[in-house]
Amino acid sequence: MTKAFQQMGINQGLIQVLENRRITKPTDIQQRLLPAGLKGTDVIGQSQTGTGKTLAYLLPIVQNVQPESAHVHAVITAPTRELAFQIHDELLALLAYEPNTSIRTKKAIGGTDREQNVESLKNPPHIVVATPGRLHDMVVKQNVLDVHRAATFVIDEADQMLDMGFIELTDQVAARMPENVQTMVFSATIPEKLKPFLRKYMNQPRHAHVKPEEAAPARIHHYLIPVKNRTRVEMAVSAAKAVRPYLALLFANTKEEADELFDAMIAEGFNVDLLHGGVAPRQRKQVFRRLNDASVQFVVCTDLAARGMDIDGVSHIINTGLPSDLEYYIHRSGRTGRAGADGEVFTIVDKKEETLIEKLASRGIRFGYRDVKRGEWEVLEHLGSGSRPGQAKRKQPKQPTKAKEAGPPPKKPKQVKPGYKKKQQGRRGKR
Repeated sequence: MTKAFQQMGINQGLIQVLENRRITKPTDIQQRLLPAGLKGTDVIGQSQTGTGKTLAYLLPIVQNVQPESAHVHAVITAPTRELAFQIHDELLALLAYEPNTSIRTKKAIGGTDREQNVESLKNPPHIVVATPGRLHDMVVKQNVLDVHRAATFVIDEADQMLDMGFIELTDQVAARMPENVQTMVFSATIPEKLKPFLRKYMNQPRHAHVKPEEAAPARIHHYLIPVKNRTRVEMAVSAAKAVRPYLALLFANTKEEADELFDAMIAEGFNVDLLHGGVAPRQRKQVFRRLNDASVQFVVCTDLAARGMDIDGVSHIINTGLPSDLEYYIHRSGRTGRAGADGEVFTIVDKKEETLIEKLASRGIRFGYRDVKRGEWEVLEHLGSGSRPGQAKRKQPKQPTKAKEAGPPPKKPKQVKPGYKKKQQGRRGKR
């Protein structure tokens, strides 16, 4: 099965690492971009999280590094600390074999000790993984990271970089690199405001677009829940009670709504964590540690905090509403239904969102309709339907679906103890 990787030119040492991780077949984006990446060609990889884009750039980088050269060979930048940590962990996994154990890597990540970062760069690493702010500090402000001989520059989640105001910092770093540096840009979308940067630094790039219809797993089931006379937070809590997840992500469209939903979940005794841009860095690390340990069952989050993160075992997604940018709906949905498991996505909507629903339907997403009554799912024929007094109760769907089989049996919500809510609120850090 690893013959496809061999045919693309991946060396045997890396293939062995892939086999050990049971990766035997390249994903669509890997198949399209690995040959170009190995040749040093500029590439644009347009795809959502979960399509294998990280290996699409790490495999060529690791294979092309020359360990005997004592200078920076590749720089990888990502918009969030968590994504940068994940990329570095993935990189270390690829380097766990000879002869590439001699390849040196460093992290330069915001929220970590700046002086320690500077000290660690005195012996130049071959590969640097960095957040844009810290990378700019090291390269431009303090001039302690020499990138003028770098062969490859990777910009991951470029549209998010643009959203967060990091493209200008990235531009200044790119200007310090050789004119012929291989630039690899990965992004879910290519906004108009990103195109000047691409034209400035890329030379006839190989562009691979894995469209959402191709990227979204077919085993994901999408359901719409009408708001009716309830608030979206109330409905999200009711939906959380009705599902039996291994791990559920609850997406809110704003930090304020996320805080409100988190408080409501705590009050109901859920085993829940909070993740958004206002959560302190130390607390965000604790949340991801709990996710890795499978010790949390629900996470309330926003798109900017969670996008780009590979979180294992997500069985359910609950959206308090549709995002205005529908690409974010695709990103959210793509976090579940992985590794052959089923996934379920529940979205709370009202009539004002009908146009957005129609746009998603035109992209091939099929919706079912559900409501929650007394902790159980009720099947609806359409968003305006429902049981009337004296009407026979509709047949209940099997709940949960196989999505709950993604991991061990879920933990039961804990009873609320006095002062527990205050303790949980203190875990957020300053907003």
